[in-house]
Amino acid sequence: MQFNLQKSIQILERTPTVIEKLLDGIDNDWINNNEGPDTWSPYDIVGHLIHGEKTDWIPRMELILSDNPDKHFISFDRFAQFRESKGKTIKQLLSEFSDLRKEGIQQLKAANLTEALLDKKGIHPEFGEVSLRKLLAAWVVHDLGHIHQMARVMAKQYNEEVGLWTKYLTVLHPDL
Repeated sequence: MQFNLQKSIQILERTPTVIEKLLDGIDNDWINNNEGPDTWSPYDIVGHLIHGEKTDWIPRMELILSDNPDKHFISFDRFAQFRESKGKTIKQLLSEFSDLRKEGIQQLKAANLTEALLDKKGIHPEFGEVSLRKLLAAWVVHDLGHIHQMARVMAKQYNEEVGLWTKYLTVLHPDL
């Protein structure tokens, strides 16, 4: 499927609700456990998504669309959530993410993006020149990837408990 802004917005608008339905009101073991050293819990992932709302997707879109001749993106801190989420509850994080995403979607819609605007470019610190179209497609896939990651992390909490069924549970074995 080729990039389609309206179809992309369908996913971007639903992400906070999907995550809230998955995490709100469940036991903290589901929310705070991870897959081992140097891995993220669902709590960490929500914090990461919040940081992205503040510093990545819409700010980069605005830079691409601006008159600023310097289109270099500021590097994204993939670990900022460990500082910024400290002391917050999952309920607070879910609410913050939902509010920020609503604002971001409003800004995205207000940009009235045309095909020509979607082809405008910015400079990613690692990838070099990237189009707005690619940035927005990456935003959608980033959301879906982190929803998948949360489900995988949560499923792995019962990795041993499922016994022989592990053979058929692809979430526990991505190579299947």
